[in-house]
Amino acid sequence: MAYTTRKIAAQHTLEHRVFVEKDGQPISPFHDIPLYANAEKTILNMVVEIPRWTNAKMEISKEETLNPIKQDTKKGKLRFVRNCFPHKGYLWNYGAFPQTWEDPNVIHPETKAKGDNDPLDVCEIGELVGYTGQVKQVKVLGVMALLDEEETDWKVIVVDINDPLAKNLNDIEDVERHLPGLLRATNEWFRIYKIPDGKPENQFAFTGECKNKAYAHEVIAECADAWERLITGKTPAGGVDTTNLAVAHSPSRVSPDQLPSIPAHQELPAEKIDSSIDKWFFISGASA
Repeated sequence: MAYTTRKIAAQHTLEHRVFVEKDGQPISPFHDIPLYANAEKTILNMVVEIPRWTNAKMEISKEETLNPIKQDTKKGKLRFVRNCFPHKGYLWNYGAFPQTWEDPNVIHPETKAKGDNDPLDVCEIGELVGYTGQVKQVKVLGVMALLDEEETDWKVIVVDINDPLAKNLNDIEDVERHLPGLLRATNEWFRIYKIPDGKPENQFAFTGECKNKAYAHEVIAECADAWERLITGKTPAGGVDTTNLAVAHSPSRVSPDQLPSIPAHQELPAEKIDSSIDKWFFISGASA
């Protein structure tokens, strides 16, 4: 399937949105893209929110119709992650699995924490840099369990099946063999990235261990089941907008003519961002 993007307003503005399209029709990247890209469920679709090396905290908007990707805000200001030496921006193509949901009503038996009310987060570790709104086909390698403000925030480690590295990466132990230091750097990044903003360091379940592919697939299946309950109305949606065009058994399914008007694609230069975004922060004990 070929997916395209429709950009509204300039990047690094409060109005900027990236819609994902199929055949020119905006769809929901949260609800309308299948989780699995093959019948064997070995290849998954991933929606890229944040390209590697960038700092703008882009994310699927759970609350807006068709869930476009926008830059997160805090107190009315656009959010950027800080550079914690020696890291620059995000270390991977960062995004989410469609048709998954971390249910905030459920406490995981092993992490002892509830879900974070978001689609399942994904770190794509191949060497090709993606773009916001890209739909990649990936294979799963493992998963880390970040504990963020008393919520379970799974981070699934994957690689694009078309990446030059993909043939060598089939489970989590292959990552350390072929990309030495990446898992340690990933753990460190998630542990310290909020410290420059005055937050304490994050904690991990499983003492920071990255679980293997089989465990990751179990987590994905659980979150797919949770999304199924959400999209069919069996679980209260809370603030999540479940409007979709493709889920036949969903009471929130609509036809394109029932959607609000969406502006045409706009290819605009990005707004300048403050030079402080490029500052490096030196965190004591970061490599401990």
